[in-house]
Amino acid sequence: MQSSEIRRAFIEFFAERGHVQVPSSSLIPSDPTVLLTTAGMQQMVPYFLGLERPPHTRLTSIQKCFRTVDIDEVGDESHLTFFEMLGNFSIGDYFKAEAISWAWEFLTKWLGVPAERWYPTVHPDDDFSYQYWRDRIGVPPERIFKLEDNWWGPVGTTGPNGPDSEIHYDRGMEYGCGRPECGPGCDCGRFLETWNLVFMEFYKEPDGTQRPLPRKNIDTGMGLERISLIMQGVGSVFETDLFYPILSEAATIAGVRYKEQARVDRSLRVIADHARGVTFLVGDGVFPSNEGRGYVLRRVLRRAVRHGRLLGIERPFLSQLVDVVIELFSPYYPNLSEQRERIHRVIRHEEEHFQRTLAAGLSRFEALLDQLQRSGEQVLPGDEAFRLYDTYGFPLELTEELARESGFTVDRAGFERALERQRELSRASVGRFADTQRQRAELYARFSERPTEFVGYDHLETTATIVGVLGLSELRQEAEAGEEIELILDRTPFYGEAGGQVGDTGEMVAETGIVIVEDTQRPTPELIVHRGRVREGYIRVGQSVRAIVDAERRAAVRRNHTATHLLHAALRRVLGEHAVQAGSLVAPDRLRFDFSHHEAVGPEQLHRIEELVNEQIVRDLPVEVRYLPLREALAEGAIALFGEKYGDTVRVVSIDGFSKELCGGTHVSHTGEIGTFLITDETSVASGIRRIEAVTGLAAARLARALIDVAEEAARRLHVAAEQVPDAIERLQQQVREQQREIERLAADLAAARLAPLVERAGRIDGFRVVSARIEVPSLDVLRRVGDRLRDAIGSGVVILGTAIENRPTILAMATPDAVQRGVHAGRVVQAVTPLLGGRGGGRPDIAQGGGSDVSRLDEALAAARGEVERQLRNSTG
Repeated sequence: MQSSEIRRAFIEFFAERGHVQVPSSSLIPSDPTVLLTTAGMQQMVPYFLGLERPPHTRLTSIQKCFRTVDIDEVGDESHLTFFEMLGNFSIGDYFKAEAISWAWEFLTKWLGVPAERWYPTVHPDDDFSYQYWRDRIGVPPERIFKLEDNWWGPVGTTGPNGPDSEIHYDRGMEYGCGRPECGPGCDCGRFLETWNLVFMEFYKEPDGTQRPLPRKNIDTGMGLERISLIMQGVGSVFETDLFYPILSEAATIAGVRYKEQARVDRSLRVIADHARGVTFLVGDGVFPSNEGRGYVLRRVLRRAVRHGRLLGIERPFLSQLVDVVIELFSPYYPNLSEQRERIHRVIRHEEEHFQRTLAAGLSRFEALLDQLQRSGEQVLPGDEAFRLYDTYGFPLELTEELARESGFTVDRAGFERALERQRELSRASVGRFADTQRQRAELYARFSERPTEFVGYDHLETTATIVGVLGLSELRQEAEAGEEIELILDRTPFYGEAGGQVGDTGEMVAETGIVIVEDTQRPTPELIVHRGRVREGYIRVGQSVRAIVDAERRAAVRRNHTATHLLHAALRRVLGEHAVQAGSLVAPDRLRFDFSHHEAVGPEQLHRIEELVNEQIVRDLPVEVRYLPLREALAEGAIALFGEKYGDTVRVVSIDGFSKELCGGTHVSHTGEIGTFLITDETSVASGIRRIEAVTGLAAARLARALIDVAEEAARRLHVAAEQVPDAIERLQQQVREQQREIERLAADLAAARLAPLVERAGRIDGFRVVSARIEVPSLDVLRRVGDRLRDAIGSGVVILGTAIENRPTILAMATPDAVQRGVHAGRVVQAVTPLLGGRGGGRPDIAQGGGSDVSRLDEALAAARGEVERQLRNSTG
């Protein structure tokens, strides 16, 4: 049975039972505390918590998911990073009996899998589920297992949770360990967990108590890849139709065969899984970076590249696999085809960039071995191995292989400790975020039935009623002066942060007190929350307040928001249609706009972009706002941001034929209100993502005035016209360079002259003059010039000079050709004495240099260097 048939059967089965299918959400979740979508239930959380009204009480979905918890296990028969989860959900509707019955019916009747191959597990305290499986479904007691692990959640220390029942498939004795007690939960691989039925019926409080939820919910998840393995009768998920075409193409690229060597098979599986993962991540708008979800993408992509290298693939190859992935999955996820070109560009660019990262990692590795050699150590520390893994992307196996080639070993236990420390920090961080989010969500949920009416498009002041006062962790009836609070009103002119636009600030005046609003947020689409502090008196629930937005700040924000729309349109005209928005910040003092583009924007392009925006400002174009059906707006050419959720009716902001976007933010009524637009910076923020920062209005005028003042002052001091300042500066720089060279020459001459008596009095060792002295010079270049002069002056011998530059010691050794021929090696001289300075050095036989950190031992190092020269000469004649 092909995976496409399984998809169709699952949706049809639950549709017949009253379920409404919801589309897969993006891998980028709407919850800012979570990096990626990791389960089908994630998009259901607002429904479970009562924060949003579900489209139906019975839902079903096929959700794309991404997890890195088991990334080191990827390559075995069933572990994956990217996978698809089939799920059915009940929002306060049916519960355990229906969930169990329907799961059993689908597996045994619709899919036709023999009943005796299925082994349910339940929590030991869940008597209902155990009895239902035994008495109503008819599973023999010996095939029902009670496991303590059958409990889902909470993710942190508080939140919704409950027992679950897992359904395991018996793959046969050939996959087992042979022990009599072998069963579900055994790690031998015989029993494959296929479907998890979660019965969310409790909420865990901070004190550990479990209170029953007012509405019980069902959340189930079945991996499409695992059920495909079962239905297609293959040995691993990688041999199903969801993977094998990708794996086969990778094998062809590498020139290897699958199922011939375990090492090769594992690398091919890793590549196949990661190729799927990176394609979907980039398709959903994730770009490589060093933090957050971008780091996850970078790590997975580079891991695939490394396994390609293990198979002998030296060139970029993942983009070839992208086409296979898109071919397989675009029927279900059309955005993959739409984003094909961008996915290719991002992945290929990152592959090529990794070559430079790999080189840097190798350089670091070689430096580590050099340090170990000097200290006589033979074991690479585990924390350094972890640094190579975490910073440069080196797998532990590669580090161990490189170490063995040089006669070293790696502290594997130390590496594991460092890795576990990182995992513990990650788990703790996730738990804290989840706890905070759930606590706030529980408070906000109390107001889900009373959405805030936003009147801020037309009014900056309004009279409203306080319907909620929130402290740090509880609802309040009132708040006193000095207290930090959140206020919820029945209506508000304050814009809650969204779409890159910052939240409004201002104040609320009540009969008994004044609240300063320092930020405004929108935790749910229907709710606006005002964060601030009570400045005077007190306020209480039920009071009437005058809500007043900071009008000047809002006006500055409006100018910058409309300017971002003009900038977006200008970018697409100058750079091409691929330059789409990837993020933005609309603040009162500046705007920041991130967009997709794979190279720096040149000065001429920036000037043209800036000019285009200012042309629209000068034209004083009307900014029109309309509300249209989503399809009609898109048909008109309105730009929708990828990954954003839109309702059936959308707000369209149009600027007279130049720009048309879906946007819920605040804008000026005519572009002339923006005043002036100036670009202040253009940088890279991630692979394939550029950022432009700009200012408008008074901020732009102030910046222009400041730049003019600087130019005029520079012209006055240089005695030239303003437009001649760059040429005048270039001439001055040239003069400075020439004078610097002359200063260095004179300094070298002076230092050499002062050392002339040393040359005359220089002692001889085995017929060679040896000059060893400490001098004062301003730079390393001057030190080398002095060394050259003294080497010429002695004619035959060795010069050793020491100096302190910025209180750090440096030592230089030079040998004449005949001294080198007699066995003197300047590099080994420096190498022998720099440890005294707390550093290192080396070089060629005729010239070498080194340094350190302990300037107090410079004279001791010079004396030791002279002794090392004597030792080398004597050894050469002995």
